[in-house]
Amino acid sequence: MKPIYSKAQLGYMKAKTQFEKQAVFLEKKLEDTRKTQEISQEVMEGLVQTTGFHDAYNNLVLAENELIEWSHTTMKHEKTYRENRIAIDDMYLKLNSDPKMRAQIIDLAMKIR
Repeated sequence: MKPIYSKAQLGYMKAKTQFEKQAVFLEKKLEDTRKTQEISQEVMEGLVQTTGFHDAYNNLVLAENELIEWSHTTMKHEKTYRENRIAIDDMYLKLNSDPKMRAQIIDLAMKIR
């Protein structure tokens, strides 16, 4: 049986897939460009823009934020949340200052059914 995902989870999966595709495309463009010129900051910025990597990254961050917000709201209805409210809320407070915590919350949010 296929798992049922929320709108936030589907949006995140779509944005992540697009980001990964754009990263591969950027990497290929970098390899091709290295053959003909040195990769300066200006060249790199141009490639990031023209390959769509920048937009894909921004879309991924927005999708992550939506997923995190959805998971926090959804979780508040669970018994486990009520029993561990302080610890869980502390995790969500740290998500913008701790990249590992953010990744952990996103991973957990994708497991919510």
